[in-house]
Amino acid sequence: MSDLISVTLPDGSKRELEAGSTGADLAASIGSRLAAAAVITVVDGEEHDLGDVLPDGASVEIVTAETPRGLHTIRHSTAHVLAQALLEEFPGTQLAIGPPIDNGFYYDVELPDGATISDDDLERLEERMREIVAADQPFVRHELPVEEALEFFADCPFKVEIIERVSSGEADAEVAGEVAAADTISYYSNCDTFRAETFRDMCTGPHVPSTGRLGHFKLQSVAGAYWRGDVSRPMLQRIYGTAWASKKDLKTHLQHLAEAEKRDHRRLAKELDLVSWPEELGPGLAVWHPKGALVRKIMEDYSRDRHEHGGYEFVFSPHIAKSVLWETSGHLDFYADSMYPAMEMDGASYYPKPMNCPFHVMIYKSSQRSYRELPLRLFELGAVYRYELSGAVHGLLRSRGFTQDDSHIFCTREDISGELSSLLAFVLDVLRAFGFEDFQAKLSTRPPEKSVGEDELWDQATDGLREALDSAGLDYVVDEGGGAFYGPKIDVDVRDAIGRAWQLSTIQLDFNLPERFDLEYVSDDGSRKRPVMIHRALFGSVERFFGVLLEHYAGAFPAWLAPEQVRVLPVAEVHHDYADGVADRLRAAGLRVSVAAATEPLGKRVRNGKVQKLPYVLVVGDDDQANDTVGVNKRGEGKPQRDVGVSEFIDRVAAEVAARA
Repeated sequence: MSDLISVTLPDGSKRELEAGSTGADLAASIGSRLAAAAVITVVDGEEHDLGDVLPDGASVEIVTAETPRGLHTIRHSTAHVLAQALLEEFPGTQLAIGPPIDNGFYYDVELPDGATISDDDLERLEERMREIVAADQPFVRHELPVEEALEFFADCPFKVEIIERVSSGEADAEVAGEVAAADTISYYSNCDTFRAETFRDMCTGPHVPSTGRLGHFKLQSVAGAYWRGDVSRPMLQRIYGTAWASKKDLKTHLQHLAEAEKRDHRRLAKELDLVSWPEELGPGLAVWHPKGALVRKIMEDYSRDRHEHGGYEFVFSPHIAKSVLWETSGHLDFYADSMYPAMEMDGASYYPKPMNCPFHVMIYKSSQRSYRELPLRLFELGAVYRYELSGAVHGLLRSRGFTQDDSHIFCTREDISGELSSLLAFVLDVLRAFGFEDFQAKLSTRPPEKSVGEDELWDQATDGLREALDSAGLDYVVDEGGGAFYGPKIDVDVRDAIGRAWQLSTIQLDFNLPERFDLEYVSDDGSRKRPVMIHRALFGSVERFFGVLLEHYAGAFPAWLAPEQVRVLPVAEVHHDYADGVADRLRAAGLRVSVAAATEPLGKRVRNGKVQKLPYVLVVGDDDQANDTVGVNKRGEGKPQRDVGVSEFIDRVAAEVAARA
C-alpha cells in the first residue's frame, strides 16, 4: 500500500490522498464538476498551480474560475497568451509587464522599428490568441538563480531591469509579482507544437493548467504608457483586454461597457452643450457653457445653503502662495511632483495651490483661539491646480484645474468623536439629495512605517471614525495601514445607476498641519493645547461630482437640477402669445422655461426636446388656449397627458423641484 497524505479543506474536513498527489488530483477526488472549474489552489495561505504536489498536513483551498482569485488567475494567464500572440505576430517585440487588473488585464510592449498597434491589429491578435487557446498548451513553471535568469533574459531589457531591481531589493508593487524571491527568478513556458516554438515569460504565477482553460476574452484598446510611469523613460504601447470565467459573464460585461460608453460624460457634455475642453487651453482644463454652468451653480448653491445651515463659516483664499507656505505644510516635500512649477516674482517663488488646507490654517492662526470657538468649521469652494500626467487626465473626472468643496474643522480631542459622526451624517444626507443611495466606505488606519502623532490620538481618531461608520449603519471595509501619514480617514464610494463605484467624499484626521504650523487654543484651565484638524471634501471636486452625476443620470438630470426644466411648444404661430403667457407663469413660479416657436414641424420640436433630455415638454394648441390647459410630455413616459390645467401643472412641477425628487 502506498504512503498517504492528509490535507484539510476550508470546511475543516480532512481528505486522504496518495503521496505525490497534486491540487488537480484533490479536486478530481472531490468531484468532476470541481475538477473542471478549478484553476489554482491555495496551500497554507499561498497560491499554487494545480499541478503542484501537495504537502502532508497542509490546509488546501480549491479556487474556481468564477471567484475573485480565480478571475485574477484567468486574467493573468490571458495576458500571457496576449504576449505570446504579440511575439508571433510582431517578431522582435520587447515585453515589459502584463498584470491582471479590475475586469481584465493589459500588457506593456515596445514594438520593433517604431511600429504601432491599430484596431485591425487587435482583431488579428485576438484571432491568434484564440488559436493558442484552442491548442490547449500547458503552462509549465521553471525557476532560475538570478545570474542564470539575467543570462536567460539577456535579450529582454525590461525583464533584465526587473530582475536587477528585485534582486537588489528595489522592487515595487508593479513588478513584485515577476519573481518568486530575491535570489530566485521564476518563469512560465508553453509550447506551440504546431510551430515548434516555445513561449517564455517571467512570472511568479500561478496560472491556469493550460491555455485551453481560457477563451472568454476580448481585446479592447491601445494606449501609451511610459515605462515605470516615468516620462523620461521609453513610451510603450499598452494593450488592454478583458477576460471572464464564462461566455455569459463576458457578454454581460461588454453590454455594461456599451452602456457606460453611452453615459460617457465627455460625449454627453458635448451633445447637451454643457462643457468643452478646447485644445488651446491645454489638457485637463475645461470651460463651462451656459447650461453646464447653470447646473453647476445649482449644485454649488445647494452646497452653500447646506453648509450655512450646518454651522460652517465661509472663507476665500488666493490661487497662489509663496514657497514658504508649502515648505511649512510639507507639500514641497511630499507633493511636489503634483504641483505646477514655481513662478519667480519679487524675489520669491510662488506656487499655484494644489490644496486649500494651508490657507485655512492661516485663517485659524490669524488670531488667538479659545476652546469656546471650537469646533471652528471653515468652508470654501476653492479652485486648485494639480499637474496630472497627460495620459491620466480624463475629462472632468481627473482634471488639472478644479474646485474642491473643502471644509476644515478645528476641534479639541474631546470633540473628535461627535464631530466625525455629525460630519458623516452630513455627507450622506447631501449625497442622497443628489440621488445616490448605495454607499460603501473604507476606513484607513495608521501606516506602520511612516506616520506622525501619538498612539493615543491615533487610537482615539480611528475609534471615532469607526463609531461614526457604525452609527450611520454604513457598510465598510478596513484598509489596515492605508491612512495618510498625518491621520486615519474615511473614503465614501457611491454606486451609480449601472452599478459602478465612484470614490467621492473623504473625511481625514490630521495631526500634522497643526503641529507644523504650531496651532494652539486656550483651554478652559488657561493652558495652551494643540487642536486637531479634520479635512472633509464632500463632492471631492465640483467638476468630478458633476461628471459622475452626468454619467449617473445619462444626462437626464432630475427636474431640480436640469438647466431647462420645461419647454413650451406652440402648435402654430397663432398660439405664440398663449405659449409666451404660459412660460411667464411658469417663470413666476421659479421654473426654468423656454419657448420653441413654430418655425419647424411640431414633431421635430418634440423630438428635439427628448434628445436634449428635458424633464417636460408642453404642447399648446386651440383647445389649450381656450381652456387654460397644456399637453404634457414627461420625460420617460411614452404617452402625453392632455388637457392639464396650467395651475395644476405648475403646482405639480414646483412640488417635484422642491422635493428634489
